[in-house]
Amino acid sequence: MSNAPHILVVDDEPQIQRAIRTILTEKGFKVTVASSGNEGLTLAAVNEPDIVILDLGLPDMDGVEVCIRLREWTQCPIIILSVRDSEHDKVAALDKGADDYLTKPFGIEELLARVRVALRHSAGRQGAQSKVVRAGELTIDLAWHIVKRGDDEVKLTGTEYKLLAYLAGNHGRVLTHQSILSNVWDPADANHTEYLRVYMRQLRKKLELDPERPQYILTEPGIGYRFIADE
Repeated sequence: MSNAPHILVVDDEPQIQRAIRTILTEKGFKVTVASSGNEGLTLAAVNEPDIVILDLGLPDMDGVEVCIRLREWTQCPIIILSVRDSEHDKVAALDKGADDYLTKPFGIEELLARVRVALRHSAGRQGAQSKVVRAGELTIDLAWHIVKRGDDEVKLTGTEYKLLAYLAGNHGRVLTHQSILSNVWDPADANHTEYLRVYMRQLRKKLELDPERPQYILTEPGIGYRFIADE
């Protein structure tokens, strides 16, 4: 277990703590639990976990504040696990540094899938992954700015490529409209979602076999988008 990924669970519900600990321990993960925001921050600093699973409704502080404070010093993936399911709550958490958002009650397989995605993304942040992202028949070379579908190179405009590179470079993460607009365009354009809709439509036409049923660039309704890459 010494080399097992370490997951910190910050949640004040004992039954949720027990359930997640059981699920993850059975899959070979090392699990530490905290019942408050301050305890979670302390354990994160001491143990430097590979993933933080975080509830928003903590007894001493809001989970969004925990996200903000974690992001001051660590880039480890943060998965929100909360009963709050409004778009406002999801966007607020994702904009403040969370990587993913899962609503309670949750399915075991979905939780495990989100954990696997977070671990892959964490490896990418540490430089363990190649600069080439593969998704089905798509190949995106982030170093050489080359995009191929099968053996054919896909011609993209500068903005289309920048948008795709941001999505693919953060594959598996839910990216909010605001974060995409701020990074691909400019922070001053963070509310101009019409830009994003137009370019996303163009990008899907060039990349997806069926743009109306996308396989690679998925919409998170009311929140943003997620790029799905191969494992």
